[in-house]
Amino acid sequence: MLVMMKSHATADEISAVCRKIELMGFKAHPIPGITRTAIGITGNQGPVEAAALEALPGVGECVPVSKPYKLVGREVKEATTIIDLGDGVRIGGSEVAIIAGPCAVETREQTRAVAEAVAAAGAKLFRGGAYKPRTSPYSFQGLAEDGLKILAEVRRDFGLRIVTEAIDVESVDIVERYGDVIQIGARNMQNFSLLKRAGRSSKPVLLKRGISATLDEMLMAAEYILSEGNYNVIFCERGIRTFADHTRNTLDLSVVPAVQRLSHLPIIVDPSHGTGRREKVIPLSRGAIAVGADGLMIEVHAHPEEALSDGNQSIQPPEFRQLMAEIRQIATVVGRTVSPEPADIASRSTIQAQLLQ
Repeated sequence: MLVMMKSHATADEISAVCRKIELMGFKAHPIPGITRTAIGITGNQGPVEAAALEALPGVGECVPVSKPYKLVGREVKEATTIIDLGDGVRIGGSEVAIIAGPCAVETREQTRAVAEAVAAAGAKLFRGGAYKPRTSPYSFQGLAEDGLKILAEVRRDFGLRIVTEAIDVESVDIVERYGDVIQIGARNMQNFSLLKRAGRSSKPVLLKRGISATLDEMLMAAEYILSEGNYNVIFCERGIRTFADHTRNTLDLSVVPAVQRLSHLPIIVDPSHGTGRREKVIPLSRGAIAVGADGLMIEVHAHPEEALSDGNQSIQPPEFRQLMAEIRQIATVVGRTVSPEPADIASRSTIQAQLLQ
């Protein structure tokens, strides 16, 4: 059930409704909207007595929720949620968020070189795995805290927000200390104890679609996070497993408008994992922007042939710069923007180009 407050309801009236819900033995989730606040109710096994809530000051009406996801759906909030990471870095707004970096943090030099390149091209968020859940136990598993320390240097020196993965409940604590966004990988989309722990974090969560997950399963995974009190969740489409053999996964761009119809949470696309082939990353990035994705997550490596993880799907810095130039044009057509290259970098590139002529 949703308790829809009146547009002029005061903060005290909203708090009073939340206290009443908790006295009834349930959990209250106030979610501000553009014109009024909706309060979601979780923890109930059956119908909630609406009359007891509708009689409270400031309450407009109580509305039954028709979907199993009570907090994720647009019934509770019509406007798209915007995740604000500070300093103008947002996910879900009019500007398309670009997250770029290597699959794994391998060395300080490798990570800083990629960070400098993607920042110069206009990216505002940096991806890099310090913990790497791999199919083989003998593959590179990441640098753990040493990798997180390198990512913290990237934030300090290049001004990039950090997106990095937590692979279990224990690693969330340390990822919280170093990262800006906690990534939940595809293999962990239905790791419910991890989802609940991420739901108790103050950091936004990037939730990747499971390898064979349906749309409803992905929405319900996000519901676990929101039900614990963390309403800053970003969906990520990263391809699903099908019978196709011309690509690592099948990137499902149709899920973008499907999520946007059902949920207020933003959704980004990862064409690197979604295809597994670097030559497909730029074309599928163009497609993702065209269908309305709120952002992209791109794997970039200066020397993909030497990468310790997913080199086949990593593009090089010059290709990333090409990608940024192309999606800027497409974003304009669909009423979005992509951050420009920093002015000093752009002017320096122009000068270098003139000198080479």
